[in-house]
Amino acid sequence: MVALPPGALLLCALLGVCSAVLEVHVGTGSVYSVEGEGAVLPAWYTSSSQKKPYISWILKKGADEHFQILTYLDGEVKVEETELKPRVGFVHPVLSHNISLFINATREHDSGQYICSVNVVDDIINPIRNVAIINLTVLVPPAPPVCRLKGSPTVGANVTLSCASQKGKPSPLYRWQRQEPTKQVFFPPAQDRARGTLKLTNLSLDMSGLYECEAENRAGSAKCSIILEVHSTSEGAVIAGAVLGSVGALATVAFFAQRLLGYRRKKRDGQEEMANEIKEDAVAPKTPTWTRTRPADTISKTSTLSSIVGSRDRPYGASPPSYTASVLTAAGSYQGPPRAGANPPATNGAPWRPPQPVTPPAGLTPSSLARAGAVPVMVPAQSRAGSLV
Repeated sequence: MVALPPGALLLCALLGVCSAVLEVHVGTGSVYSVEGEGAVLPAWYTSSSQKKPYISWILKKGADEHFQILTYLDGEVKVEETELKPRVGFVHPVLSHNISLFINATREHDSGQYICSVNVVDDIINPIRNVAIINLTVLVPPAPPVCRLKGSPTVGANVTLSCASQKGKPSPLYRWQRQEPTKQVFFPPAQDRARGTLKLTNLSLDMSGLYECEAENRAGSAKCSIILEVHSTSEGAVIAGAVLGSVGALATVAFFAQRLLGYRRKKRDGQEEMANEIKEDAVAPKTPTWTRTRPADTISKTSTLSSIVGSRDRPYGASPPSYTASVLTAAGSYQGPPRAGANPPATNGAPWRPPQPVTPPAGLTPSSLARAGAVPVMVPAQSRAGSLV
């Protein structure tokens, strides 16, 4: 049998009951562990019997919630099907009377009451002394906190800096301080360590700087920081004016752009309506009345020109065409066509002379001139006295 711890041997020697009564002992009633680290629950028992014990470890989390996690029976160790199965076991061989329990990689929900009970055959059992209880508390370090600013940091105003961590066991306490180059610590009532708030009143420009918050508990600590920039009232007004001016400029541009688009749309619609009205009101042009009936003098001139063109198409020296139109005499009477071979009567005392044919330019015949669009002109004869014949 392995020797008992020195404290247990001394107790047995003083009382003289070590060989008479079975008893379970614990090194401490409370064990603390940081989440993620290992924990050991120290325990051992004393007995006068040399037979194998029956050992059981039970975890109790609430009034009605308890379950067995580890047993030793007939020389065999059995780990029950729980969340602790891959992480729990005996620290030493059971026959050494040291029945300490280890838990690796502790978690927050591992916290609770761990109850150890021992029974040995042929030994006196005391229902109170064969059971021991150890409380395990798994501590959780604070999660990185979040720093916030509430209020407008202008000269003369009040602001509140807040700091909060979403995780931590036990609940962390908070501490604010101003960092270099002007280091400063704060005390209540300006600082509330439980709520993590820091109230700064009557701000001034020299209060600008880096403020750091530290959340801490028994398991560890975490920090966050925030930069406080205190602005003067004039700077705030300038910033506000710039923002309002920008908004006003954008609104003005949008207004004029809308008006311009509306004007262009209205102008286009007006032009389309005017074109439609012109198409509807248009009247087909009428033929002038003067083109319908040609006057008599026009017919006479046309006939004369036709006869002249026809005579020029014949070779020179041929007999002149017969007159088909009436001739007005000097006495004012009409005379019919002259007889063949007779000369027309004299006019104004001058003898009649036949019209002289116009000699065409060299190389051009009358038919060529007619095809080119030339118009024949009748040149009247002139007497010696200067009058037309």
